[in-house]
Amino acid sequence: MIYVLKGHDLRHATEEMILHMLPTVITKQEQYVPQDNSDYCISDLEINGENANAKASVRIGLKTNIAERTAPIDTRDELAKKRILTEIIKLSIYDAILPFLDKKPEWGSLTGVRPAKLARGLMERGLTRAETAVQFREKFGVSAERTAITMRSAAHAQQVMDRLSENTFSLYIGIPFCPSRCAYCSFVSQSIEKSAGLIPPYVDALCEEIKRTGEIARDLSLSTIYMGGGTPTTLSPSQLEKIMKCVKSSFDMSGVIEYTVEAGRPDTITDEKMIVIKQNGADRVSINPQTMNDEVLKKIGRHHTSQDVIKAFETARNAGFEIINMDTIAGLEGDNAESFDKTITELIRLNPENITVHTLAIKRGADLYDKDANAKRYDEVKKMLSLSSNKLSKAGYGPYYMYRQKFTAGGFENVGWCKPETESIYNIAMMEEIQSILSVGAGAVSKRVERETGKITRFVNPKYPKEYMESAERIIIGKQKLIAD
Repeated sequence: MIYVLKGHDLRHATEEMILHMLPTVITKQEQYVPQDNSDYCISDLEINGENANAKASVRIGLKTNIAERTAPIDTRDELAKKRILTEIIKLSIYDAILPFLDKKPEWGSLTGVRPAKLARGLMERGLTRAETAVQFREKFGVSAERTAITMRSAAHAQQVMDRLSENTFSLYIGIPFCPSRCAYCSFVSQSIEKSAGLIPPYVDALCEEIKRTGEIARDLSLSTIYMGGGTPTTLSPSQLEKIMKCVKSSFDMSGVIEYTVEAGRPDTITDEKMIVIKQNGADRVSINPQTMNDEVLKKIGRHHTSQDVIKAFETARNAGFEIINMDTIAGLEGDNAESFDKTITELIRLNPENITVHTLAIKRGADLYDKDANAKRYDEVKKMLSLSSNKLSKAGYGPYYMYRQKFTAGGFENVGWCKPETESIYNIAMMEEIQSILSVGAGAVSKRVERETGKITRFVNPKYPKEYMESAERIIIGKQKLIAD
């Protein structure tokens, strides 16, 4: 689809809304309206004093729809002004495209990753909880079910904000190795089938960065720790112990309220590893079957069975872990609503404290065929998510954090469900961007969050292990500047 901008240069907002509504189209910006029969979107913005008007004209096939949105703007605050202009431009495009669709998107006009953060922002600007929910449903067109999940997630985030002071931070430790690469994976992770030799020097480099980061953060208070990946339990027991002992010797652990290690792949979990992780301070682990359907496990490249998942869960329980998370993915190849329902039923029977329901996200470089297939899974994935939501709610779980990704099957979301008082503080702090996070390891992203202004500053470590190991001094200088500024 060709799009033309008039009176503004908000290209990203325009493209984002077009692709949100029409995920299989290819967009191209032009200066003028095409003279042939091409599909197009014309986004026009006019500002008259303290009022702005956004108009969108969309042609698809032989039909053209026109829609407008207006809003007052604060000409004294450039950031607030841009936020309002972006909002009405996107809403006008949404309104113009919506009549062409067979179904209204569950998330309405919202394209952002963090809906709960938007909800909190509206309440901080004076709206009540009820008024915010009405805005989600009526202004942004979000379904009642997605609005309810958003509001509950926003409430959890606010509770965490009240609990964590400005001077606290979380530590993320990245282990970019897995026993094999899953078919759906878009993370930068190395299969040990090809890169096992990188692990020992990587662990050494990681420990050095942990020590130096501890020095940089000595005036801050550490509240939560999360070791993720990849699959941290790809490492040997001695390598895990080395990293965890380094953490204990590099940071003041007296204020730590939560320490999580992703055990991830059941085929990496052993009694010895679970005992090492528990004895070195972690109180939570995540065991991620993704599905309890053995045929689907084979298709996605997992080298374990559903029975291995049950055994891994029992191993973690026997090691003393009282809070265990288990991840699932709705929309995997070969899965359907009936088999996904069986997965949720089996996980509820195991009785973990947290169950996270992800929606499959296709890789960024996916071709049009994959994007089209992804879009067509809307009804099936919606049914999977509705079934899981109903079952989890009846079993005593509630949604505590939620986020969205681009290119998810059907445009849906990822939701963390938990039993009362077992939510992951780190997941909330990270996804809702309410606390600074210092991250170590390849591809790790550190964030400095200034609550009062909402400003977020990032520093990103090199993605790949070899490049990371060669960049020690640059990484430390970057973190020093992040904290100092």
